[in-house]
Amino acid sequence: MRYLIKAPALIDTTIDLPASKSISNRALIINALAGGGERLTNLSDCDDTGVTIRALRDNPDVVDIKAAGTAMRFLTAYYAVTPGEHVITGTERMKQRPIKILVDALRQLGADISYEGEEGFPPLRIRGRKLEGGHIEIPGNVSSQYISALLMIGPVLSKGLQLHLTGEIISRPYIDLTLWIIARFGAEAEWTDIDTVEVSNTPYLPVPHTVESDWSAASYWYEMLAVSGKTGNHVTLTGLRNNSRQGDSIARYIGSLLGVKTHFEESKDDRHSNALLGYRGNPMHDLEYDFISSPDLAQTFVVACAATGTRFRFTGLQSLKIKETDRIEALKCEMAKLGYVIKDVNGEELVWNGERCEADSCPVIDTYQDHRMAMAFAPMALKLGEIRINDPEVVSKSYPHFWDDLRKAGFTITEEE
Repeated sequence: MRYLIKAPALIDTTIDLPASKSISNRALIINALAGGGERLTNLSDCDDTGVTIRALRDNPDVVDIKAAGTAMRFLTAYYAVTPGEHVITGTERMKQRPIKILVDALRQLGADISYEGEEGFPPLRIRGRKLEGGHIEIPGNVSSQYISALLMIGPVLSKGLQLHLTGEIISRPYIDLTLWIIARFGAEAEWTDIDTVEVSNTPYLPVPHTVESDWSAASYWYEMLAVSGKTGNHVTLTGLRNNSRQGDSIARYIGSLLGVKTHFEESKDDRHSNALLGYRGNPMHDLEYDFISSPDLAQTFVVACAATGTRFRFTGLQSLKIKETDRIEALKCEMAKLGYVIKDVNGEELVWNGERCEADSCPVIDTYQDHRMAMAFAPMALKLGEIRINDPEVVSKSYPHFWDDLRKAGFTITEEE
């Protein structure tokens, strides 16, 4: 399938953002470890959360998490401490995404996990049992989902968990988000040193929890206003917390550097606030930013900066090569179709110094089975007038009603063969 996306002359709309995928998936695992007795509300309706819900509800012997990397990591740890035997598998791309560091750490804690295929990669066979816990070390520069997976099972380990992170620690806000949710469910987990987290053997409590809206999803609306470059454009995003623990809430700061200002107002139910976005102009001409704590925003702002003529150097991107696709190479390839020469440095940085190349006469963006490629490039319709995107349905992984929201904002979207 291919979408042809045409931009509206003006954007002035209110968007009900999806619930946070990161919070939903953590709350689901922790609620299950607490006994699953309480109701979680406003859960994300994305694919990643859906596979987690079905796995916990149906408890099948073979768990197919499809392309959901979060579910793979979190459920691996969950099944390791839950009685029963499970095989957990996924798409062909998932079978190429490494999981050895997490498996090794769980084995150190006494977990019974074996590989069903290639060593170090899914599928996994997991024979769950009660684990003692104790002290382990893993590198801090791996996916924060490995770290969060281990922290979430800490309260059910008889000796708790002392997790020492070696070297550089990336995506720290996601670790902090996990600690916050652990505490919300009555357990005790905290940083005891700059590189050490301790989780005590304090049981989880079954408590109700309402999930806030997703700041990652919000980032695409910041991008749209920045790319539009029109001071009359406004978007209200519902359910965003001003003091959110989500690391991707930094999107409002980066957005401000590109001319998009944010004002918060309290919502009617007093549980959340709404974010009012407006384009004010005067974007920066040059921008350096370290995405080590928020790598999922990189695609959004690579496209936004190029579209606004903002030269950039983005660092801390080493984890992009092991995401749904190699996002470093995907960005370079697809931006070249639009006439932008993006260069990488050692697979850890992306740089644009203003260099241009000849653009395709009718560019079609490939999405590489990566939801963020589709959503990051769609706003280029505001720069080019229209853009075509292959396999647009991939947005279901994190923002299922993205295209409906674009239509609500005035975009015209038609399906092409």
